[in-house]
Amino acid sequence: MLMQGQAVYTRILLHSDAEALWRLKTENRGFFQPFEPVQDEASYTREAVKEYISHSLAEQEQGGSFSFGIFTPDDELIGRVRLSCIVRGAWQNANLGYMLAERWNGRGLMTEAVGLTLKFAFEHANLHRVQAGIMPHNLGSQRVAEKNGMRFEGLAERYLRIAGVWEDHRIYAITAEEWRERRSAAG
Repeated sequence: MLMQGQAVYTRILLHSDAEALWRLKTENRGFFQPFEPVQDEASYTREAVKEYISHSLAEQEQGGSFSFGIFTPDDELIGRVRLSCIVRGAWQNANLGYMLAERWNGRGLMTEAVGLTLKFAFEHANLHRVQAGIMPHNLGSQRVAEKNGMRFEGLAERYLRIAGVWEDHRIYAITAEEWRERRSAAG
């Protein structure tokens, strides 16, 4: 499914995106590393990226996650946004994660891509809640969450092991009701 914005569009990552995703990951390795779990050299190979896409598509088939590429109007893959750890039943929740190539930061593109992903989450995936864990020093990601109406819920201490260190994360969330109210207010 393609979700069209004004400056970017998002769609599910496909096998045909493997080379572009590999370039995105390797060209931005130093920029992404402080925000990611430690990865070995093998995870930066083309084969590992192909396996990631295959795994993502299989998880999507099972309803466990959705991995979207973020594309410019001329079809350049510039980032990724992911709904993962989807739990159905009484919770209907997903985790939100995102990354954008360094040279595209600061232009509002991730804010738009996250907005498109939330629309997908609430209108198509029928989720009730989406949450994101963001390290306290990652102010840009916090702004992305806030601009999309996600509210700060609290601090999860030593929440995830990032770059080899157990890092605190600020938890942001939005529910389907909050998202609909926000959309109605925007007109």
